[in-house]
This record gives sequence, structure tokens and C-alpha cells, in this order.
Amino acid sequence: MTEAHTVGAAEAGRTADPTTRPRSLAGDAWRDLRRNPIFWVSLILVLVVTAMAIVPGLFTPNDPLDCTLSRQHAGPSGAAVFGYDFQGCDVYARAVYGARASLLVGVLSAALTGVIAVVVGMLAGYFGRWVDAALSRVVDIVLGIPLLLAAIVLLKRIDSDNPTVRIGAVVFVLAILGWTTAARVIRSSVISAKQQDYVAAARMLGAGNGRTMWRHILPNSLAPVIVVLTIALGSFIAAEATLSFLGIGLRAPTVSWGIDIDSGRTHMRESAVPLVVPSTFLALTVLAFIMLGDAIRDAFDPKLR
Repeated sequence: MTEAHTVGAAEAGRTADPTTRPRSLAGDAWRDLRRNPIFWVSLILVLVVTAMAIVPGLFTPNDPLDCTLSRQHAGPSGAAVFGYDFQGCDVYARAVYGARASLLVGVLSAALTGVIAVVVGMLAGYFGRWVDAALSRVVDIVLGIPLLLAAIVLLKRIDSDNPTVRIGAVVFVLAILGWTTAARVIRSSVISAKQQDYVAAARMLGAGNGRTMWRHILPNSLAPVIVVLTIALGSFIAAEATLSFLGIGLRAPTVSWGIDIDSGRTHMRESAVPLVVPSTFLALTVLAFIMLGDAIRDAFDPKLR
């Protein structure tokens, strides 16, 4: 066998070997995530909280609104794992059902934030020049507004006690004040992506600006934004609890961790359990989303490889 045939056979063998095939960024990221215990711990916590929000009956048969004053601050029992609060409500049942409102606000706020960020970031990054300058100034202005302070001012003007209205108001306020970081991230991704060869090829084939942005650039720019929104989701849940704790977010009869923390704080000297339980649920949920976002970010960041 000649040397040329030997080299050709070796090259063919390397090509056929699946271990030598080039991997995609997503494939490398998934390989890293599978080996990261923080990813699995945070993912399990997120899945448990999501299950509590969707099907709370799997975790407790008790009604969180079934409150009897005769059970005020009664201790743990078979019927109530963590006992009862000042109003005679099951502390554990309220903590489980509180996941629904908090997660709903967090998810809707993150989704609306993502829509605003994608539109602003895509336009600024793709067109550049005066469009970029104008939108960047808008981002700077919104970024300079303290989120909680502005949310307090805006939500103070909402007088309705309707749960749907208040959830919608909290989602809207958090979204219009919290989209700036995601917009900056997607702007940077778009600026980098529009210099790639596939964008030039799409333009040569006659693709317009709209098709180029939404069909070619956007799918390749979403990964860092998803990471930012995952971390932001945890921050939105914490912000909702803070606003509800202050009495300007969600209100009774809505079951919310922030509302229960405020109630538990008031009667902390009689019993600390009604304060500790919802606080623990809130802290673990926020921490889970932040850790999940950090793990995904580290896996997708080539500089950390």
C-alpha cells in the first residue's frame, strides 16, 4: 500500500470516528452541565417549585384559606406539618400554594421583559448609528431608575383589590423597569452575529432586513439572553415578595410568600414558624433560579472552558 493510500485511510478513519467529529456549542454546554452538580441541584429545586405551583394538591391536601382562630399558633401535627399561623391557617399549605402566585409573576415578568429586550436590542444592534444611539439613551434612562422605588411609586396608584388586576400590574411594572440588562446583552450578541458569513450570504440571496434579523440573527443571539432572563426570573420573584411584604404588591385573599412573611413578622414573638417557612421557600426558589442561570451561563461561555 502506498503512502498516499495509508494517509487517506487514516483520514477516513478519523472522519468516521464519532469521537473526532466537531461538536456544537450546545453539545459542549450540555456535556459540561451534566457534570455540574450545581446544575442538577438547582434544576431539581426549580422542577419541585414548578410542580407546587401547577399541582399544589400533590404536596398538601389542605386548603390554604381554611383558617380557624381556635387553631391559632397550634404546633405541628399530622394534619399540619409546620402547625398554624396567627389566623389559624396551615403554614405548610400556604407556603405550597404561595409558589403559584410568585412563580406566575416571575415567569410573566421574565417573558414580557424578554419581548421588550429582544425588540430594543435587535433594533439597536442591527441598525446601529442614530437608532442605536437613541435606544441606548433610553436604556440608560430606565437603567438609572431604582426598580423597587419606582415600582412602589407606580403600584401605589393601583387601588383595585382584584387579584388578576394586581398580578397584571406587578408584572407590567417589573417588566418595564427590568428589561435593560437583557436588551444590552442581546444588542451585543446582534452586533457580533451580523458580522458573520451566514448574514452576508442571506443578504446576497436577497433577504430583507426583517428576514435577516428574525430568521437568521435572532436564533443565534438568544442563548445569552435566556441565561440573563433565568437569573432575572429569580430577581422578579424576590421583587414580588418584597412588594407584597410592603402591602403594595399582591393582596389577600391571594396566597403569596410576601404576604405570609409580613404576617409572620407581625406575630414573630408568639411563633417564628409562620415567618421562617415562607421565607425559606422564597430563599430556596430565588437561589435555585440564580444558580441555574449561573450554571447555564458558565456552560455557554467559551472563555470559561
